[in-house]
Amino acid sequence: MADGLTDTPLLSEALVILGAAGIVIPLFNRFRISPVIGFILIGVAVGPFGLGKLVSEQPWLSHITISDREALEPFAELGIILLLFAIGLELSFRRLWQMRRLVFGLGALELIIIGSALAVFLAMLGQYWTGALALGLALALSSTAIVLPISGTSSPVGRAALSMLLFEDLAIVPIIFMLGALAPNAQAAGWGGLLDTLWQGALVVVALLVVGRLALPRLFAQAARTKSPELFLAASLLVVIGASLATGAVGLSPIVGALLAGVLIAETEYQGEVETITEPFKGLALGIFLITVGMAIDLAVVWDYAGAIFLAVIVVLTFKALVTGLLLRAMGARRSTAAETGILMASPSETTLIVLSAASAALLIQPGTAQFWQIVTAIGLTVTPLLAKLGRLVGRQVDPMLPAPVPTDTRPPVIIIGMGRVGQLVAQMLTRHGQPYVAIESDSDVAAAAKGAGFSVMFGNAARRGALGKLGVENAPAVILTMDEPVLAQQLTAKLRRAHPALTIIARARDAAHAAQLYRSGASHAVPETLESSLQLSEAILVDLGFPMGPVIASIHEKRDELRKMIQQEGDLPFPPLLKSRGVAK
Repeated sequence: MADGLTDTPLLSEALVILGAAGIVIPLFNRFRISPVIGFILIGVAVGPFGLGKLVSEQPWLSHITISDREALEPFAELGIILLLFAIGLELSFRRLWQMRRLVFGLGALELIIIGSALAVFLAMLGQYWTGALALGLALALSSTAIVLPISGTSSPVGRAALSMLLFEDLAIVPIIFMLGALAPNAQAAGWGGLLDTLWQGALVVVALLVVGRLALPRLFAQAARTKSPELFLAASLLVVIGASLATGAVGLSPIVGALLAGVLIAETEYQGEVETITEPFKGLALGIFLITVGMAIDLAVVWDYAGAIFLAVIVVLTFKALVTGLLLRAMGARRSTAAETGILMASPSETTLIVLSAASAALLIQPGTAQFWQIVTAIGLTVTPLLAKLGRLVGRQVDPMLPAPVPTDTRPPVIIIGMGRVGQLVAQMLTRHGQPYVAIESDSDVAAAAKGAGFSVMFGNAARRGALGKLGVENAPAVILTMDEPVLAQQLTAKLRRAHPALTIIARARDAAHAAQLYRSGASHAVPETLESSLQLSEAILVDLGFPMGPVIASIHEKRDELRKMIQQEGDLPFPPLLKSRGVAK
């Protein structure tokens, strides 16, 4: 049994992938190079055209190479699905509706113009027109998997790239069906299949929208009540995989379902927790996809046709960059945005490989032609991070104007951890004084009730790695801990102080002893409930007995400072705390 497990190729390949992730990500991050390049180079090295060629001569190489590229493709597809799901989590229906003109205007023009022009160029070089059309449309596509993590979705470049990529992802199904219709003796079946897919796909999308709106909040609320990260992760994967299977079952691309699932969850208060808990799986699965891209590069073919491949890469990248940039400029984009977006979108896409395979299966192009353009695509994907840097450099050169000043009302928000009665009162006071805030609450019922009452709150576990980072803790002027969990409050305070030495941390304490512990953990201020209740009772009785309010309030403040000093001395801290401020209004 042990020998059988040891000889299992899947375990050996899993070891290679995990080892590659453990080496590539830290090494390339150290040198500030995108891990995309590293994963593709690892795929070249360990694939069937790299060290895999030598396995017959050196059997020990089988433990550090990948023998079956096709076996990894389902994992690579899962990586793309999770990536589109994560992109959907950053969107909303309102934002998608606002982008409809860009998606169906700019996106459609970009794909049609570039695809048609490349098809004409390839036909002039001798490629039959059906194959030229297939190649032109394939090469016109750009990489969602690589471009959006680089550009984001909120900047002008990110919004322009997202609109074009969304249209391309929607167009992939009609393109593949069109190629099937162009195949010999398959025209009628191809067009009929396309029409069936369109109406069935529309029904599935509508069904997902209705079911998602009604069922997702209840599903995640039940998962959240268990306070089990494993169950919450299972619910997240169930939703994204279920939606992907639903759209894939009727012929639509699974990534359409994944994107839709993300957008639906983004409309709930569970968006942040879902994004945090699925992040590691997305990164690893995307790494597997990039390794499979590298494994498609045959170094021998590259060497034999180095000149032609190099020329093809330069022509495709240059032409796509120019056309995309000119289109954006014609639609009113700034020169810097047009230049940077055009260069970033110049490389082919992971879906280019899918279209090339479909065109080859439909006998529209020869296998050798498909292999040539697959290598061009893989090289284009490899250099995409370099294109991003080149685009930023060119953008600054062509449009050196300073960016518009940031409005004064875009201050980073205060972070409130815990949105019970205390957290809600703090939020109300911050709002009254014009200070933006964002809250995180680990109890799904409390989070839902607070959101229903109009508070800016998301469901999530603040103790989970990355949760506070997604709320912008690195720029937050202060973090306020209001939860009635003494041990967790102390642990979070210590964790925040270690990670952010200058951060203002204000924590709710049960009593003076707990406050002293919070001060020792790094709190800027710890507010004991028992002492505050006593001070408020004293203020109420003194004012009610007729003492002047001014002297009473002054004496209350003096007593509060005196007690705070005593608690800090108990915590072996100086008074007042010698901590820097991040700019909270005094």
